[in-house]
Amino acid sequence: MNRKSLHDSASAFEQAPLGAPEKHYTLKLYVAGSSPQSVRAIANVKKICEEYLHGRYELQVIDLYQQPQLAQGEQIIAAPTLIKKLPLPLRRIIGDMSSAERVLVGLDLRKKA
Repeated sequence: MNRKSLHDSASAFEQAPLGAPEKHYTLKLYVAGSSPQSVRAIANVKKICEEYLHGRYELQVIDLYQQPQLAQGEQIIAAPTLIKKLPLPLRRIIGDMSSAERVLVGLDLRKKA
């Protein structure tokens, strides 16, 4: 390898981003119709995802009134419930998601205080 290509390789290495690539999140939010609590949960989760996971998440909102069979398959006992499928470990957060800190801890984006 000549000196110029060795220097170019070293420069490319030094300019490469540090750390592992950012993880992609797969989330499912189970709600019960268009109740105020469901609407609030959807808005809160979308806001948190856009702020902290912009471009790195897939959010599926499932209305249990329209698809009740999905509640049993995912063992949903309360709504709204947010399930983080990926990255592992799987996590469940129940409520209207109004506590951003609680949601961020549940998504493993913050350490528990």
